[in-house]
Amino acid sequence: MSTSPRSSYASGSVSNMARSLLVVAALVALLIAIVPRVSTISQPPVDVGAAAVGVARESGWGISQPVGLPEGWKATSVRYVRSTDGLQTWHAGYTAPSGNYVALEQTKGATSGWIEAQTNRAKRTGEVQAAERTWTTFERTPKVQRSLLDTRKTADGLTTLITGTGTFDELKAFAEKLQVVKPTS
Repeated sequence: MSTSPRSSYASGSVSNMARSLLVVAALVALLIAIVPRVSTISQPPVDVGAAAVGVARESGWGISQPVGLPEGWKATSVRYVRSTDGLQTWHAGYTAPSGNYVALEQTKGATSGWIEAQTNRAKRTGEVQAAERTWTTFERTPKVQRSLLDTRKTADGLTTLITGTGTFDELKAFAEKLQVVKPTS
């Protein structure tokens, strides 16, 4: 039986190991360079209007939705879920043209616990006028969250809160566009 000559590369020397490591590193770098990476994730469009009509019909509430927001506002989320203190809550979230987040939250029979949770335990800072209503302002720092709480209840007994990372001007502009979605049978 004859044995074939042993390769010099199989000797396990440090220089051979370094060459192998360089080859593997070059292959990994090549893979990283050619694999495409996503820089942004786009979500499918959210139809707040259709969801609002469905929630109004299901709940019997005259919930609100923003109508006629200027160019650049984008709906990002809608839901009607049980929230703090077991209260059903209508939520519609938007991204403002500035990139800030603004959300509408509405519930019937709001408790102080619900308000604290929705405002992220922010401090009351005053009042502003928007959409011919008086809103209580809340602001939390250093984690930025601003909120406007409608101090009056609607005819349906709903409490309306506008909250997010938006500026108070963005929150007020959003409030100006709110319209009631009447429940239909």
